[in-house]
Amino acid sequence: MNVEFHFDFGSPNAYLSHLVIPDIEKRTGVKFEYMPVLIGGVFKATGNASPAVTLQGIKNKGEYQALETQRFLARHKISDYQQNPFFPVNTLQIMRGAVFAKTKDYFERYVDEIYRHMWADPKKMDETDIVHSAFEASGLPAAEILNGLQDPAIKQALFDNTARSVEMGAFGSPTFFVENEIFFGKDKLVDVEHEIRGSQ
Repeated sequence: MNVEFHFDFGSPNAYLSHLVIPDIEKRTGVKFEYMPVLIGGVFKATGNASPAVTLQGIKNKGEYQALETQRFLARHKISDYQQNPFFPVNTLQIMRGAVFAKTKDYFERYVDEIYRHMWADPKKMDETDIVHSAFEASGLPAAEILNGLQDPAIKQALFDNTARSVEMGAFGSPTFFVENEIFFGKDKLVDVEHEIRGSQ
């Protein structure tokens, strides 16, 4: 069964989804394929914008979304999360790094660590020196990754991933696909699991 998680490190809801996915994988026996996409590219292609923009001027909606986040954290017993004070962060560099890491044997560790540096121990992960230090602190091959993400083929792969995501129906992150069924948002993980079970 093909289950894809289209993610960008810049989305806090994608990070929270990432923390919950392992339990779904254990319960269903199905491995999610992590697909790096560039959320800015998705927004541009679909005319969408981040909640930081779309919630401006709307009374009560931002407060409600904050309440829903707290409920999600409590429900899943998540404690290693905090808002990134540098948000929004330009994720182009670290998303290209994810595409490069996917060609190596440390992709899962890369994803875990970059998410940690974004949303558990938040840093300004769009400055090369900070990114380099974060890689080294995580035991990742900093020079190799920073060199690899400059490869035109890696840049093109991220572009292609993003275009494919939009073609499949995505308009933001996190987006999930169970075969051809699309689900958007961390709150839809219950439905994702239901769909997986119904297709087994």
